[in-house]
Amino acid sequence: MKIAISGKGGVGKSTVAGTLSLLWASAGRRVLAVDADPDANLASALGMPPELRARVRTIAQERGLIEERTGAKVRQFGQMFKLNPEVSDIAERYAVRHAGVDLLVLGAVPRAAGGCACPESVLLKSLVLHLVLQPGDTVVLDMEAGIEHLGRGTAMGVDLMMVVVEPGRRSLETAHRVRRMAGELGIRRFGVVLNKSAAPEKDAAWVAGEFGPAALLGAIPWDSRIAQSDRDGYSLPDLGQPDLLAPFRQIQLALDSLSKEKTQ
Repeated sequence: MKIAISGKGGVGKSTVAGTLSLLWASAGRRVLAVDADPDANLASALGMPPELRARVRTIAQERGLIEERTGAKVRQFGQMFKLNPEVSDIAERYAVRHAGVDLLVLGAVPRAAGGCACPESVLLKSLVLHLVLQPGDTVVLDMEAGIEHLGRGTAMGVDLMMVVVEPGRRSLETAHRVRRMAGELGIRRFGVVLNKSAAPEKDAAWVAGEFGPAALLGAIPWDSRIAQSDRDGYSLPDLGQPDLLAPFRQIQLALDSLSKEKTQ
């Protein structure tokens, strides 16, 4: 299963991405969690301790790697460079493992025209396409907020585009735009996860009415323990509280079911 997790800023994408990654890893899966959000928070959601986070290297900032693989200098205009750079070894070289999950941080192209065909963006896009097209591993991409990543086509090749929403109109409007653009990129499966709901049954019915019951993968109630774990730097599985993880396990089961349908 290769899933990209998107949504409006602040809806809890990284919490969902990190928790699902840890649950799959604890079930014996090989999991690669890819932080594709410039405001990288996935290491925190995985509960990675500070000394391990210090080892994480951001691919977009690896100037020597980018220049070696693309054959062009970083931040220089008017150059010729490889549009299909070699990327097959990057995850193995740069990922940092914690609790059975390999974390790879992409970062962002550090320039105003970040969506352009520059060496940095070409390398990142090629890397993501390689990761999602490789068989076997479970890949979870924590995408940047909004829909800009879809405009660049970075998420092409994933099995499912999953959007995390909170019970508000603006959040759902973003989800509708993501669904439309994902379809234009050829991503056939689309799902929604409701988060931070004070009235899960009522809010879930509203979201299902917007996107169809089959698209709703699960609902996560508002819970102060989630915010507390974020403040304390722990992942949700670190807390050892089964009731807190129950909604995430239901989402995990829904995604596993979709994965089985794909292989049949």
